[in-house]
Amino acid sequence: MHTTPEQLPPTSPAPTKHRRRKITRTKVAVSAALAAGVAGGVLVSANAATTVTAAALPASATGDSRTVVEPKVPATVCKTLTAGLSMTSRKSDAAKEAAPPDTARIQAALDACKQSGTGSVAVKLTASAATGTSAKAAFLTGPVTVPQGVVLLLDTGVTLYGSLNAADYQIASKPACGTVTTDSGGCKALISVSGANAGVESVRASNGTQGTIDGRGDMVLYGKNVTWWALATQAKTESKNQNNPRMIQAVKSNNFTLYNINLVNSANFHVSYQNATGFTAWGVRIKTPATARNTDGIDPAGATDVTIANSYVMTGDDGVAIKGGSAASKNITVKNSHFYGTHGISIGSETNSGVSNVLVSNNTVTGTDALGNASASSVGLRIKSSAANGGKVAQVTYLSNCITKVKQPLVFDTRYSGGTGSSVPSFTGVLVNGVRSTASVSNAKSVLTGYDAARPLGVTLANVSLDTTASTASYANVGLYNTNLTPSGTGVTTSTLTGSGSVPTCTFPAYPAL
Repeated sequence: MHTTPEQLPPTSPAPTKHRRRKITRTKVAVSAALAAGVAGGVLVSANAATTVTAAALPASATGDSRTVVEPKVPATVCKTLTAGLSMTSRKSDAAKEAAPPDTARIQAALDACKQSGTGSVAVKLTASAATGTSAKAAFLTGPVTVPQGVVLLLDTGVTLYGSLNAADYQIASKPACGTVTTDSGGCKALISVSGANAGVESVRASNGTQGTIDGRGDMVLYGKNVTWWALATQAKTESKNQNNPRMIQAVKSNNFTLYNINLVNSANFHVSYQNATGFTAWGVRIKTPATARNTDGIDPAGATDVTIANSYVMTGDDGVAIKGGSAASKNITVKNSHFYGTHGISIGSETNSGVSNVLVSNNTVTGTDALGNASASSVGLRIKSSAANGGKVAQVTYLSNCITKVKQPLVFDTRYSGGTGSSVPSFTGVLVNGVRSTASVSNAKSVLTGYDAARPLGVTLANVSLDTTASTASYANVGLYNTNLTPSGTGVTTSTLTGSGSVPTCTFPAYPAL
């Protein structure tokens, strides 16, 4: 993504040199307090002129505490299932759409397989031998559950289609799945993951082809005249909730792996990982239009030790949304990945229990998807929360990221969507070191908003070059090094820091063929 690094032109704010002079104890104390405020959100004097010694850039977050390498598919395949459908138009006949033929046999195979020692085993979905003009390479299923120690493994070129019969996903005593109501939670996920050391993976061919899971969010539901995505749009119009199924939901599943898998056209969130430790998403290709509402890419919540790497994410909501609602999230890395048409790489909005030690490095964010659709809320890098569901967000580092065609390159917003309540958010120790934005949309603007004078935003901007430097800022302690973004506003204090590094030079890859 990055080629030759460069410094900002001389007109940009850069580190200044101070002549030696006598420093009183009072001035030294102010300088130390200001540095602490940038790193930790401590309220300091707004009289920056009294500071005579520039502090150094704060240390970076470290992210995932594991040493993560590229996964491997399981060596043991305990069950192999052969496709019986072609589904060249992504749809089967009415009888099969009413009662998906593969649900029972996939679940039976998953249940029959048991973890071998410490190693996972696989249920492999394969294409049939070619007959006539082509092989059959499609499976059609309702909800299934992947148990402990088992990997659902798709062979190259195989597609697993999710049911269009909303009744298949129904959760008892909940709102009707496939409807818009005041309540939500009526649908099971297409794939639920239960237990440790499980996975959803595929075999990648030498040409890059891999297996696909298609939620068919764009297709008319069985027995209805509406699509999953249309329900989401209707819910927004009516200020209600759509009851749509997530694609993959892993809860309390330690050491879960997504590897070399295509996830397309989800009816709702593509991947939700909740209340567990050890999650690796590597080589994942998520492809859903920017116009499909509430189709988040990958959402770790109450998660520890997570790596999202070498992936392509195109969705109609957050590309990644790290949440700390009922439990804290920490030690998370998002690296070497590319985002298209999303609402950005996000933390929040649920941060009640805290989010900490997050490293976001060497990614690209493009505000339009591969189909040319512009995101309705195109953001680059974002932390969002409010008093409705806020908490402490600390030690978050953005290293060497590239942003293009967005409305808001940087958003650190403690008053997101005007939420009210008693759970006041606090964002401290945020380091942006190496970011460039290009081709921002008209009137693009960054947001740097602390909650109030007692709980200011603590952020450092280093090696930053934005093609639009407009911003809204308040109650923030901001450290500056080699940046053309210098926020100002009520309660905003800035300081010049010493540092090193440079602004990245950026290229933005096209979304690859699936």
